[in-house]
Amino acid sequence: MTFGTTICAISTASGTGAIGIVRISGAESYAIAEKIIGARTAFRIAEPRKMLFTCLHDEQGNILDEVMVAKFASPSSFTGEDMVEIYCHGSEYIEQRILSCLTTNGAVLARPGEFTQRAFLNGKMDLSQSEAVADLISSSSAESHRVAMSQLKGQVSSKISELRGKMLELTSLLELELDFSEEDVEFADRTKLVALIDEVCSETVKLIRSFEYGNAVKSGVPVAIVGEPNAGKSTLLNAILHEDRAIVSSVAGTTRDTIEEEFVIGGIRFRFIDTAGIREADGEIEKLGIQRTYSKLKSARIVVLVLDATAGKSHNESIVKSISMELAEGTKLIVAVNKSDICDVQCCGEDSISISAIMGTNVDALCCKFVGYVSSLKPETADVVITNARHVASLSAAKDLLLSARRSIEEGVPSDFIAQDLREANYHLGEITGAISSDEVLGSIFSKFCIGK
Repeated sequence: MTFGTTICAISTASGTGAIGIVRISGAESYAIAEKIIGARTAFRIAEPRKMLFTCLHDEQGNILDEVMVAKFASPSSFTGEDMVEIYCHGSEYIEQRILSCLTTNGAVLARPGEFTQRAFLNGKMDLSQSEAVADLISSSSAESHRVAMSQLKGQVSSKISELRGKMLELTSLLELELDFSEEDVEFADRTKLVALIDEVCSETVKLIRSFEYGNAVKSGVPVAIVGEPNAGKSTLLNAILHEDRAIVSSVAGTTRDTIEEEFVIGGIRFRFIDTAGIREADGEIEKLGIQRTYSKLKSARIVVLVLDATAGKSHNESIVKSISMELAEGTKLIVAVNKSDICDVQCCGEDSISISAIMGTNVDALCCKFVGYVSSLKPETADVVITNARHVASLSAAKDLLLSARRSIEEGVPSDFIAQDLREANYHLGEITGAISSDEVLGSIFSKFCIGK
């Protein structure tokens, strides 16, 4: 696809002293770049993918920077168009001046995600791979990076294409029957048809379920640390983070608001939330803090209930029961009975562990429980993981239509109604890879990208 404008943007800016990258894409990329390059003849005859050392000049002909320049010829470039990449010194001033010179000579500043959007529209990648670019950029842990790379390499795309191929087989057999409707002929064996629908539906459900793991890896796993005042919640947070992030005091009610910190354990990013101690509040501020504790408790994927071992087993069991009633469905509750350094610990609940937050005893074992829980969410096929809510919505719509088609077959509904359900299911699967897309959907997706990608 040919676009009427040539775009430019800063792709990477890592701060003064580092390397900055300015990218240009479009039919006029070479001509526009040539206008500000000192070694014009050398640039003109330079081979694509070869680096050229040269100077850039501003509007007055003054040397702006010494740079390395590379040409990329269509279609063998990221966007599928002619491209130029300028590797300059990582000064914000230099980068902005280069952009100014390029726009003066006819380029247009790129919108967020416009480079990747052009790559998609030029067939360099499908829509799910395009979204994986944004996930890769924002990945902050080893596992989120692995999943994003898997999607960028086309693991999700391949699975969706496989399912769409099976759907097309189903639909084509039914539509063949429609051509011979007057003769009352069945080309599609209904038993085999149901079996094939069940197979596609089962694969769709697996992909939907993988979102629980994929979203946890992509967004980070919220872990709420709750308990009574002075149970050792803040001390535990500090022990997990290996730094004094939360104020620790013997005075009950020190933590009045939630404290949130991110930390990567076992390649997975966790968002730890230290909360106000749960008790009958003495003042308005503490009461608000406790309200926030319950709010975070309901939204967390993992809740660590810190108990004071000196309070006694009976008292602690009542707290476990009380907190358990507040948890949202699917939330993992881990009971950490603290202060094992000063008294014997009696564990409470199924998933309970004895710790000493102040001494660091068993804190690593507690962290292993966090990683173990997230790993338990990993789907059977770990390479195909859904991380995007848009994909889940499309898969869910396809699944519902498959179930509708199955019911129709069992009830003896005419082939044209069954075929319509299957066509619509295939449509929704196509939305994931961009085989079916609209300008509105594309605009929404790429507007969330950073500029330069």
